[in-house]
Amino acid sequence: MTDKKLKIGIIGCGDIANEKHMPSLKKLSDICEMTAFCDIKIDRAQKAAEEFGVNNSNTYIDYQDLLKDDSIDIVHILTPNVSHSPIAISAFKAGKHVMCEKPMAHNKEAAEKMMKAWERTDKKFTIGYQNRFREEVRELKKRCKSGKLGEIYFAKAHAVRRRAVPTWGVFLKKDKQGGGALIDIGSHALDLTLWLMNNYKPASVCGSVFHKMKNKTEGNLFGSWKPANFEVEDSAFGFIKMENGATIFLESAWVLNTSEPKEASTTLFGTKSGAEISSSLSRKQTELIYNYIEEGKYIEERIENIKKEGPKIKEKKDLGYLEAESWLDSIINNNQPVVKPREAFIVTKILDAIYKSDKNEKEIKLK
Repeated sequence: MTDKKLKIGIIGCGDIANEKHMPSLKKLSDICEMTAFCDIKIDRAQKAAEEFGVNNSNTYIDYQDLLKDDSIDIVHILTPNVSHSPIAISAFKAGKHVMCEKPMAHNKEAAEKMMKAWERTDKKFTIGYQNRFREEVRELKKRCKSGKLGEIYFAKAHAVRRRAVPTWGVFLKKDKQGGGALIDIGSHALDLTLWLMNNYKPASVCGSVFHKMKNKTEGNLFGSWKPANFEVEDSAFGFIKMENGATIFLESAWVLNTSEPKEASTTLFGTKSGAEISSSLSRKQTELIYNYIEEGKYIEERIENIKKEGPKIKEKKDLGYLEAESWLDSIINNNQPVVKPREAFIVTKILDAIYKSDKNEKEIKLK
């Protein structure tokens, strides 16, 4: 790479762009600049350009027009799930590096098309799973890599809320998102669990998907909704068996009558020790807990007071900043991104199998 700043085009100027991506990239203005903004609502693109762009930033309604700009090095795809695949495919054809918000796509078939388009290029590709950059996740990843947990043969991926249905945007629209709680927050929990286990070879999946709570609008953290507009699942659960016999239980819910909500959390069970990351919207602190036997005694090692971080920009080096910094470094120094395309593809493949297992009322075998 030369000393010139990387030029970035933003496709989709909604909430995730304004809360995570654009503020983070602006804080990295020594190495990048946002020169183009696209949104189906042109006023949102214009507002983003004024707040985050350089002088004379371009704005577009059609992303194909943005991709024609040869000066753009990178595009960030921050649109509803169903549009991820066609935009990414076009971006790779246009010779751009691609950061796509999670999940990779709304189903396996769309994700496969993205992978094939990327594999025909020499460009970088990553997916926005920013929870990998949390302090406690990084600490646990080091312990997993060192072998201190032994063989991790069972895990639980937690993404359960009591009452926190996202009522803004298109989260409740099946034709825009492809799904509800599973594809939204279940995606993060599964990504963390697979990454910590370093196991990306699923063999079979059984799943159950529920539409039970669409009429239970009271007490929602993000306000009420119209039940008729709630087109996606409120909860879903998956039983995933890996090729080596390891097993993962995935639980995801926007609405669940539980006394123990957990989100972007995981529990790992190894032959040498166990570990748990416990976090949720209602917890002020995130906990990292290890348990093991030492000299015949049961030991519980609890690391508390880990600062709770979220995607919103509250200080310079929050999760969005760390994700963006690492992503740009992979391009500048030709490194592998922290979230590799194949890893994110496996997440989508498993989520898709859970939906298909429920629909077809059978176990889904995966090659």
